Amino acid sequence: MKPAVFLDRDGTINEQMGYINHIDRFHLLEGVPDAIRRLNIAGIPVVVVTNQSGLARGYFPESLLEEVHRKMELLLADDNAHIDGIFVCPHHPEAKEAKFRVDCDCRKPKNGLFVRAARELELDLARSYVVGDRWSDLKAAASCGAKGILVLTGYGRGDYEYIGPQQQIQPHYVAENLQEAVDWILADLAVSRV
Repeated sequence: MKPAVFLDRDGTINEQMGYINHIDRFHLLEGVPDAIRRLNIAGIPVVVVTNQSGLARGYFPESLLEEVHRKMELLLADDNAHIDGIFVCPHHPEAKEAKFRVDCDCRKPKNGLFVRAARELELDLARSYVVGDRWSDLKAAASCGAKGILVLTGYGRGDYEYIGPQQQIQPHYVAENLQEAVDWILADLAVSRV
């Protein structure tokens, strides 16, 4: 079993625009393909773990979510980068459809998606990293025993300044963006292998 890097999607990989309710609203953040490619080259699995309550709330159909993920994978492939898995929580207490209105174990900060990914992809959560722009990502990392990294893209800068100081759980590292987070992860992995 190997460590992985779990990435939040909105605000970490792509521009935070609220709900991506149309394919034209999906734009990768600058430097993301290069950061993911560096993890690919290092042989570290990259897994996207994302809450998508807009689906539950009826703001967009499942087909759009699939289209967005296809576009993400194609844009990354254009730069010789790839994602090893995409795990989505479509649930929310205010969901329009009953099938999405469940008290799940997968909506971050819960760790159900991480546990499922670890089982399916044979990953070691305790040696893994979670990168995201919200405190819910850091709480999910802590519940998995993984190292949590906050990026200051998306909601990150506001969360860091206004929400973070009151939180018991703190990031292992605060990065300006995904490239800087990957720099830190690769350095940390090199130290842990010594």
